[in-house]
Amino acid sequence: MTTQLLERPATITAPDTVTAPDTVAGKLIVPATEGTTLPKYRVGAPDIQCRYPVIVGEDQVIGRAFRWHRDWLVLTTEGERNLRRPPKGTPGTDMAAAHLAEEYTAGRIGAVPLDQVLAEAPTPLCGPVPLLHPRMPVNDRNIEGAQIAFAGLRAHHWRAVLTGFPGSDNHWFLSCELCPWEGPKFWSHLRGRNGEPPSVRRHKGGCIGEDKVRRLIPAYH
Repeated sequence: MTTQLLERPATITAPDTVTAPDTVAGKLIVPATEGTTLPKYRVGAPDIQCRYPVIVGEDQVIGRAFRWHRDWLVLTTEGERNLRRPPKGTPGTDMAAAHLAEEYTAGRIGAVPLDQVLAEAPTPLCGPVPLLHPRMPVNDRNIEGAQIAFAGLRAHHWRAVLTGFPGSDNHWFLSCELCPWEGPKFWSHLRGRNGEPPSVRRHKGGCIGEDKVRRLIPAYH
């Protein structure tokens, strides 16, 4: 695995946002009415940027939710908004989805067809990924942490497919090199916690089986 080293000073770019409602192709706006109940919604699978789409109807995306340093943020037709941390015991995706449903019902945000959202998503990089996630400041501490994380990914047979190191406790979209699974993981979980080795199960589905994992990767012994 190779990464692109960063030069300082670097410009930290914000995530892409959907343009204002009056310029969004295929948008759907639902005006607020008194006594309106929230529409049924569901949270879809995260995309390669670790953003969870919140969907109403068959395929209308009213926003995407993602985690950054314990806060949960939403991205809608009106831009990005930080919802801060969810109440204790409440999953961040649940808090974000409920917020989006309320905003959509009130007519403050629009909806975009899921096909459009998928078509606009970035594709995996064929070459090296950047050393740091675009939101991560370029400084000595973050660069050192990123180098340690990428060395750990190599040792544990994981591959970053789009962004660089996002920090230990942010979602990082990774591909398993032992099987076809891919999805968001936390580096703090992959490296093991409190001196313990990482979970030999690796991800949902159990990967290739615990015995094979232990034989291939010394860190799991």
